[in-house]
Formats: sequence, structure tokens, C-alpha cells
Amino acid sequence: MNKKPIIGLVMKSLEAEFFQEMKKGAIAFAEKQTGFQLVTVGTSTQTEVDLQIELVNKLILEKVDAIVLVPIDSKALVPVAVKAIKAGIKVINIDIRLDEKLLQQSGVELTYVGPDNKTASMLVGNILAGKLRRNAKVILIEGLRAAENAQQRKAGFMKSVSMYGLNLVASEAADWETGKAGQVFAGLYSQHPDVEGVLCSNDAMALGVLNVLGKNGKAGIIQVVGFDNDASVQPFLKSGAMLATIDAFGSQIAVQGIEFALKVLEGMENKGSYATDFKLVQFTN
Repeated sequence: MNKKPIIGLVMKSLEAEFFQEMKKGAIAFAEKQTGFQLVTVGTSTQTEVDLQIELVNKLILEKVDAIVLVPIDSKALVPVAVKAIKAGIKVINIDIRLDEKLLQQSGVELTYVGPDNKTASMLVGNILAGKLRRNAKVILIEGLRAAENAQQRKAGFMKSVSMYGLNLVASEAADWETGKAGQVFAGLYSQHPDVEGVLCSNDAMALGVLNVLGKNGKAGIIQVVGFDNDASVQPFLKSGAMLATIDAFGSQIAVQGIEFALKVLEGMENKGSYATDFKLVQFTN
């Protein structure tokens, strides 16, 4: 490469703590490097699919050398990712996997970098299940159903529910958002006031659930687990109002995606799946 390559990082919901940390990590990494230029873009919310497609199209028009992509929707972002690849841009998929069947149908391969969401959610789900009796009633708050990580986290939670014989009384999507999760859970709690545990597919939604529980005097009584280890849930983890979460090291996922982009630009084959680290974070009294 004769010129300094330009890498575009396309994220979602830059108002969410997880992606704020991802952006900070990517920028901090880029500032220490001299071999590439980083451009970061993202949506405001977790559901602006059309805007995210527009952001990718803009990077294609700008002829960036590589795009590191966190897709909002695992299927809807495939066509524009394929468009970028066919325009000669290297695309690295991070955090939320693009639909593999659609990619295969389009005749393209790319690198995926991200956590094993199914295993991680089962791990934190097992912590909740271990605190509850058999047949205890639980509620699952899902992420955006069109996103592969939401599907995988639900699958992991459902494995915990099955293994421990819990009674899943409701499972509804709140699209990763705190406000929507509060509304969804408030409705479900009114229907199932004897619920004993809540499995939340990210911490932003766990925060919405915790707010409802606090208003009803049930914080720390109805057990809650989440995913992401956001700063906003740390007080709840310390007080015991929240039982556990998963730290997926969001600030480093983009860094690893950028590192793979640089390797691909240098000639490495753009294919394969690479698992990033995660760890369980628990309340300890």
C-alpha cells in the first residue's frame, strides 16, 4: 500500500454506553498508530437501519479502503456490505454477525470478529438459574430480533431455562433500549407479579427493568441479569439489585476488527470467524 489506508468504522446507537466505549477504544488505538486513518460513524438509536445503510453507502462513495461494520440488522445490511466488497473495499464484520446464508448467496466471504454470544448468555443465565428454585417464573427481555447477537443471546438464555427447569412466562423484544425495556417489562410485570427472575439481553434493557423493579419495591428481590457490563449498572451490581452481567470488552472489539482490516489490506485472506474475549461479572456480598 503506497498511501495511508482509510478505515471506516460503522457502529450503531452511539447514545448507548457499549458503543460509546467501542468508539473511544477505536479512536485511542488509532491515535497511537501512524499507518492508517480512522473514520468513525454511527446511528443515534439501535433501530435506524436505513440510516446505517446510508452511512455505509457514503463510505463507498468516499472510496475508503476498508469498512469495519457492526450491523443493526443481520440481513438488511448484507446488500450494502456486498456492494462495498464488489467496489473493492475490504469489509470486516464485528460484534453482530451478518447473515451467512445471504453472504454465501451473494458469493462473498468476509471476516467476523466478535464474542460467542450464546455461550456467554448461557453462562450469565446459569447464574440466575442457580439462585432460583425449579419451576421459578422468569421473563426474557430480548434485543432487536433481526440482529444475530439477539438471537444467539436468547438461545443461550433458553438453554439455561431448559437445563434448570425454569418456567419462562414471557419473552418480548425491547430492541436494546432502556426506555422501551421499561415499558415492556412494566406491562409484563403487571401480568406476572410473581415473576422471580429477569434475563436481559443487554444492560441498557436491564436498566429499564431495574427502574421498574425499584418503583415497585422489588429491587434485589426479583433477580436480574444482563449483558455488556455497562457503567450505568455498576451501582446495581454493587448493591445486589442486579445479580450478574457479561463484560464483552466492547472497547476492544473494534480495535480487533481494525487490526484484521489492516491484515487483510496487507494481503491476508478475508475469511474466517474469530472469537473475542468475555467474562462473567457478578454481585459479591
